[in-house]
Amino acid sequence: MTQRPSMEVAVIMRRERLANRWQPWRWTLEDVVPHEPSFGSAPRLLVRDDSGERWLHPGFTVELFRDDAEGYYLNITTPAPCWFVLWRMEEEPGLAAEPIARPVVVTLSYHDAGRWLDAQETVEQVPAPPGVIEWVRAFVDEHYVQEPKKRRRPQSFRPLQDRFGNPASVTTEKKPGGGHE
Repeated sequence: MTQRPSMEVAVIMRRERLANRWQPWRWTLEDVVPHEPSFGSAPRLLVRDDSGERWLHPGFTVELFRDDAEGYYLNITTPAPCWFVLWRMEEEPGLAAEPIARPVVVTLSYHDAGRWLDAQETVEQVPAPPGVIEWVRAFVDEHYVQEPKKRRRPQSFRPLQDRFGNPASVTTEKKPGGGHE
């Protein structure tokens, strides 16, 4: 069995202060970076100051699947190819005194991101670096085959059928007796 192309990455989430008394903080995706062994395997606080916090979440594997080559194609052919990250807030505090944002999945597939958004998940994106874009482009060039466009026959040439699928006819002739049966 052939192994799928993959790369290890880490996600940096940012908690930033807002000038809003009802919501004093918000979480956003800051970056997706190549994984380094020094990151370890557990999330950790990188920076905390008056303006916010930055958390490193290591250990995500991004794999490329042949059956999703179109999703990668759609991403790399946009003006700004990107990483897509699905993240959720913790239900209960785990690593900090308050719940933090936890990345769940990282992908380069436009289709994955669309499905997650349709499911009303929180999905954010950050630009992918040129090296990653070229890696995905090489995969797409090898595996993506555009489906030929099929010419649709004009509706006026379709045979008429009744609601049961039987051939129907239309006439402009007037029926005797006023057309009532």
